[in-house]
Amino acid sequence: MLRTILFLIATLIALPVVSFYVDQPLSEMQFATLLKVTKIMLGVALTCFAVSEITRNYSQVDKLWSLLPILYAWIFAAEAAFDPRMTLMAALVTIWGLRLTFNFARRGGYHWIPWRGEEDYRWSVLRQTPQLQKRLPWALFNLFFISLYQNSLILLFTLPILVAWQGGATPLNWLDYLAAGLMLLFVVTKAGADQKQNNFQTEKYRRKNAGESLGAYAKGFCDRGLWGLVRHPNYASEQAIWLSFYLFSVAATGRWINWSLAGAILLMLLFIGSSDFSEKISAGKYPDYKDYQKRVPRFVPGM
Repeated sequence: MLRTILFLIATLIALPVVSFYVDQPLSEMQFATLLKVTKIMLGVALTCFAVSEITRNYSQVDKLWSLLPILYAWIFAAEAAFDPRMTLMAALVTIWGLRLTFNFARRGGYHWIPWRGEEDYRWSVLRQTPQLQKRLPWALFNLFFISLYQNSLILLFTLPILVAWQGGATPLNWLDYLAAGLMLLFVVTKAGADQKQNNFQTEKYRRKNAGESLGAYAKGFCDRGLWGLVRHPNYASEQAIWLSFYLFSVAATGRWINWSLAGAILLMLLFIGSSDFSEKISAGKYPDYKDYQKRVPRFVPGM
């Protein structure tokens, strides 16, 4: 996992920088807006680091994951005088973000005291890694990966809206409508996967607490519905949402490959590493999980 994280950090630095300087340059106003949101991102990242170090709750970025893209998207849309394409993009990001915020809230992620709330179980598992058990290594990991890397990634996968600004003279076209339809489709599939998972876990723990027979819930993990098609339908849908979002930049500029693809690529790499880590934990907890891994593909049905 640590090697994966180091690779992600190195890629975060190299890929966007190289792509940015070989692609079409930004206008002065576009660059100034990018600089403004980057300053906001850095301020948020450092605040997350400070709060998590003080409270020992390392899910501060998780609380903001679904909210910051909404902020960034509307800042870009406002600076571009609410260009129709960018306004559509910001509205779709808002739909995505509100749905994800609801799901995070019902899992106990938020608390009326802002820095409290349920911490992602993976952080506590990762803290047991020998290299991270001491205070300084964990603080550095928190600073560079949990706080800075994740906040940078959140901004990066929102940046197709900036490239769409470059193509503001291009009217809305079939590819915009396709991108919007795909985004909405994958928001729905992710919502369905999250609901199925929530129903499964709620019923499993209800039966446990009531002392009832677990029956079909005895294996401990959900493998029905979308979870029977792929092992991570929520992760797969999330990646597809941001790849669809990238299509708006293509519709605006005609450039099928542009530097804003870096965010979606890095998000995909993060989900590969995150699913590896989650599955290692699940395989250790649930005896049937290894068979599930053999039977069901990770992200794409039939592959």
